[in-house]
Amino acid sequence: MSERIREKLQILADAAKYDVSCSSSGSRRKNKDQGLGNTGNGICHSYTEDGRCVSLLKILFSNVCIYDCAYCVSRRSNDVKRAAFTVQEVVDLTINFYRRNYIEGLFLSSGIFKSADYTMERMLQVVKKLRLEENFNGYIHLKTIPGASQEIITEAGLYVDRMSINLEMPTEAGLQQFAPEKSHAEVQKDLGIVRDRLIQLKDESKIIKSVPKFVPAGQTTQMVVGAHNETDQDIIMMADRHYKEFKLKRVYFSGYIPINTQEKALPAVGSAPPLLRENRLYQSDWLMRFYGFAAHELVDDQHPNLDLDVDPKLGWALRHPEAFPVDINRADYQLILRVPGIGVRSAQKIVQARRFGHIHIDQLKRMGVAYNRAQHFIRCADSPKFKKEPPAQQIRQQILQSGQSKYQQQLSPQLGFAF
Repeated sequence: MSERIREKLQILADAAKYDVSCSSSGSRRKNKDQGLGNTGNGICHSYTEDGRCVSLLKILFSNVCIYDCAYCVSRRSNDVKRAAFTVQEVVDLTINFYRRNYIEGLFLSSGIFKSADYTMERMLQVVKKLRLEENFNGYIHLKTIPGASQEIITEAGLYVDRMSINLEMPTEAGLQQFAPEKSHAEVQKDLGIVRDRLIQLKDESKIIKSVPKFVPAGQTTQMVVGAHNETDQDIIMMADRHYKEFKLKRVYFSGYIPINTQEKALPAVGSAPPLLRENRLYQSDWLMRFYGFAAHELVDDQHPNLDLDVDPKLGWALRHPEAFPVDINRADYQLILRVPGIGVRSAQKIVQARRFGHIHIDQLKRMGVAYNRAQHFIRCADSPKFKKEPPAQQIRQQILQSGQSKYQQQLSPQLGFAF
């Protein structure tokens, strides 16, 4: 690798690290004609179903940008080193890194230089060369450039596994304050192009034997959290809307990192992003996608922000004592899923096991249920019949104290502390 390419790679890989929307593919593109690579089941240092950890080359095509978004390191007015790859350089890097077993795929984004179509065309050339000339069958995740034409987006979808485009900010007010040259309507238009094409091909597949593959791993979006005064309700409702309207695979939340300290309107949050808030948002997202919770159950006008001390599932349970206790031996699967301390696999085990007899406390523990948490919300075959649970606030304190005690016990032998 020449010094020139090495310097470009250092600049453009560093600029790409702020995009978190590239965790797993969900694509199964198969190798053919003795080509290079397979997509597998996941990407970007995430674990696949068979236990493999896989990675990808994550770079920007260019960090030159015509926009001046206040929170972005590549903003037009930022005094940083600028660089841009050529199409062939990105292709060569991807193939050479793959042959050295460094990567299994490519995540390609870019600043917007000249125009949206000009930038998107260059990125399209990269993926076409990889697929058609290099016969590369590895995973490719391509960021859609906001405002690019429908023809370019539709063609790009034929060569990539996943596409994504960033909403940037959860609210239109935040976007207008910190990125006035962008709009949610433009992003939603591009999301709609991919959604409509996927629906069209699905309908065609019912009457045509073979239809082209188009973004088989679906599309995602990302929002910056904590740069504006939006509430968790604003964020979760926006995510829920996009799941429903655009059939997204994932919505990612990126804690705001104060990289432009000269921007006085942005909050001073120190050197670290709000990771705990980000984690609570991901937990809420998980509850909506896998546990049957509606967005309005997690946040509402009375509780617009998530409780940072407890997870959203426990927070919901403490606010709804009328839903508990749940009889483990009689309740349906969806109700069991709502019990704090019981996950999807544990709930499935409970439903299967009770077909052969009543379930007792010791059996729940062996199934992987976090009983210290769940005990306040359930009844088993050997639970006390007339046990009266303490008020919600007292349960909350007991669970928090139990969690602190376990954490201290884990630290004690390692650090030599006595708690």
